[in-house]
Amino acid sequence: MLRDHGDYRPGNTVAMFCCVIIAFFLRIEFTHAAGKLSRFEESQPHMGTVARIVVYASSPEAAATATRAAFERIRELDSLLSDYQGESELNRVSRESGGPPVKISRDLFQVLSVAQNLSVKSDGAFDVTAGPLVRLWRRARRQRAVPEADRLAAALDLTGFRRLSLDAKRHTAHLVKPGMLLDLGGIAKGYAADEALKTLKRAGIERALVALGGDIAVSHPPPGKTGWTIEIASLNLAGAPKPRARLLENAAVSTSGDAEQFVEIASVRYSHIVDPRTGKALTGRRSVTVVAAQGIDSDALATAISVMDPKEGLKLIDATRSAAAFIVVQGNSGFQTWKSKRWKD
Repeated sequence: MLRDHGDYRPGNTVAMFCCVIIAFFLRIEFTHAAGKLSRFEESQPHMGTVARIVVYASSPEAAATATRAAFERIRELDSLLSDYQGESELNRVSRESGGPPVKISRDLFQVLSVAQNLSVKSDGAFDVTAGPLVRLWRRARRQRAVPEADRLAAALDLTGFRRLSLDAKRHTAHLVKPGMLLDLGGIAKGYAADEALKTLKRAGIERALVALGGDIAVSHPPPGKTGWTIEIASLNLAGAPKPRARLLENAAVSTSGDAEQFVEIASVRYSHIVDPRTGKALTGRRSVTVVAAQGIDSDALATAISVMDPKEGLKLIDATRSAAAFIVVQGNSGFQTWKSKRWKD
């Protein structure tokens, strides 16, 4: 089931502890059949959510070795890409904002490159330099108070993807203005799902599913199946349209919305998703589901289209190879839905 993918943030402490217990007891489903692949599943807490891996392997040992490596890869990426971990590579780049270019890893360079490309295509609707705005609205949700106009203006002044420069030859990133902050909440989990699948494949696992919250990536389908059946969550409202389950193979799907992370202030519902062009959190109810070839793309596109006008968002989807989208927005007169050309029911 797809869930709202939300911020890239640490989860509830109790939930995280429960996940550790689940992982400790290695919740694995296994029905042995000689010479056949069998299903194994394990969950662990990573990247502020529950990371779930399902594999089809020839033995419990093969499954355990592969999933252990995949979870380690996710943990490694969390240490690089998180803005919550003080010593992460991402935060190191932010601390050097206004200074000289910073040498960065292949992983961070790849994520930032994809992000910058989408920023151009979406005309700034997706922007990983929106860290000051994201942190300001996190504070607003905690305090249940809309940010003051002067604070909002100051954060907006530190946002702008054109102030982030990447040098592919030197593998450097440069935040031009002091005080700028990077935030990868709309792209990191999708990339981690992709990388976990690659790790499983190197370990000999060809049929797998990796889920990080609302971001899911799959490889070849389970034995005897034509694809992985992925249920798509709709808005948690009576009468809200629900898309049919998707049958996916070697693809990814992400859902973005405000089902789990929001705050109501003076009877107005504010989403955790911020429009980096205006500095304001989205209001009203909406859900965006994107299918793409890779998780890094489905994750980032779902975030971008949540901010964009639906018709403009679908133009972006239709111009993206192998991508499809389903959008639901609650308006004054009920629900409106939009489907891209490649979205087939």
